[in-house]
Amino acid sequence: MKPFQAEEEMNLGVITTSAVLAGAPILLVSHDADDGGWQFLCGTTSDPADGRVVHVREILTTDPTVVEVADLPLGWVAFRGAIGAEWTREPA
Repeated sequence: MKPFQAEEEMNLGVITTSAVLAGAPILLVSHDADDGGWQFLCGTTSDPADGRVVHVREILTTDPTVVEVADLPLGWVAFRGAIGAEWTREPA
């Protein structure tokens, strides 16, 4: 089974930004070591007021290519320059 395919995974709450929800590309994904949380970010804002919590289902609907980093280990980040570009992975 691919990651984010099980129903409980699709309903997982994740962090993103209002800019991503408005169409900005997801260029940074973080799988946080402290709590196992996921962040799907665009890199255009770091203002906490722009943060949003959504189901991972909404992220995959917005940008299905992020499934490529669904196996990101805890405490790692993945980033790219544009949608369709190759992901670079490294420890956070």
